[in-house]
Amino acid sequence: MPFDHFNLIASIYSRVEYGSFESMQSFADLPTNGWVLDAGGGTGRVASLVRDQAGGVVIADPSLGMLRQADSDRLGLACSNSEALPFPDETFERVIMVDALHHVAHQGASARELYRVLKRGGRIVIEEPDIRSWGVKVVALAEKLLLMRSHFLTPQAIVGLFSFDHARATIHVQESDAWIVIEKPR
Repeated sequence: MPFDHFNLIASIYSRVEYGSFESMQSFADLPTNGWVLDAGGGTGRVASLVRDQAGGVVIADPSLGMLRQADSDRLGLACSNSEALPFPDETFERVIMVDALHHVAHQGASARELYRVLKRGGRIVIEEPDIRSWGVKVVALAEKLLLMRSHFLTPQAIVGLFSFDHARATIHVQESDAWIVIEKPR
């Protein structure tokens, strides 16, 4: 089993500033009465912001160290890779994945799973550092040197992961972040 870098940094990870909640709220079309899945949500730094905007929020993350830092009184927790989610088909109104896709070993399998658990008419919102940006290229190199096995994709390549079942995808770039919104038809 590979080294869990996130278990090592779990106790300080929540202190890392999260970008734009307003962008998340807009792209995810929040509030919603339905449930939200925060895939790769770690300590819940984003899920805790979304919690009051949804019927409920579940974090799925493979790092037990990260999940132990999350507010389990207000958030559902599932220790799971995004490539094999433990939820029935069409469970969530919204699925969010913030700054996590580049850490996923099998990104295509993850995309299929995120789409599978999304209800018809729902949205997936993926926020990723834009690898086309110079600063993100430096971060990607640093993560490789730390043996994190990160694999950054361009926004267009992320959209390509969701090219099935008439999914509609849009890309929004804000500074060095790319927001990819995938809508599942009704």
